Amino acid sequence: MQRDQPDESLGVTSHLRQTPQFYLTAPSPCPYLPGKEERKVFTHIVGKRARDMNEILTQGGFRRSQTIAYRPACENCRACVSVRVLVREFEPSANLKRVLRRNRDIVALAAPNRPSSEQYALFRRYLESRHADGGMVDMTVLDYAMMVEDSHVETRIVEYRRRSLDTAIDGRGQGEALAVCLTDVLSDGLSMVYSFYDPEETDRSLGTYMILDHIARARAAGLPYLYLGYWVEGSPKMHYKARFRPQERLLPQGWVRVD
Repeated sequence: MQRDQPDESLGVTSHLRQTPQFYLTAPSPCPYLPGKEERKVFTHIVGKRARDMNEILTQGGFRRSQTIAYRPACENCRACVSVRVLVREFEPSANLKRVLRRNRDIVALAAPNRPSSEQYALFRRYLESRHADGGMVDMTVLDYAMMVEDSHVETRIVEYRRRSLDTAIDGRGQGEALAVCLTDVLSDGLSMVYSFYDPEETDRSLGTYMILDHIARARAAGLPYLYLGYWVEGSPKMHYKARFRPQERLLPQGWVRVD
């Protein structure tokens, strides 16, 4: 494995290699568990083989960010566990059904991964309210556009809008955007790359609603999995992912079912 500093490597656009090159970041404070440090192993996913590579790496516990696939590689901690929902068997609990009913006035629109000023304004409100001390809070409109567009795999953006009076006529929701999700389409499922929502709409549980909607989308497409990224035991930020069962968690022996 090659080692490199993240600031030098993450911005590099490399040519397609027959064998991907993997790099290891320097230690940095863990965003999920206080007092811990994190390291990541990462590689570039670009060119003609990007989709196949992204599929293999996602199934192996990697996540995509722009043209980078990464996964935790911490020396003394294994708290980050990849999670995927078994969408064909999933049945919402009574609490999750209430979330669905609460958002019946929302229309979801899937489109090519193109950024907009409306999306960015919502993104800024979300970051400043929920992640003001996070590493993404300084992202400019150009940074946001790159996050959305810079993909060599099949990527969609799903906007969740308040239903308007003409929805019954044209099938589209023309109200303001309440939530947005950047989603990769894989051969075996959907992968929620990044999502954000209106922080003032606290009663809606929009983060949960987007997951429920993506489970329905994967099921309608005949795809068996919805990839949710990492569940981190002991992290309140990641606890919600355990609610969506049955699910599989990637452990040293492989994907293990959890009911």
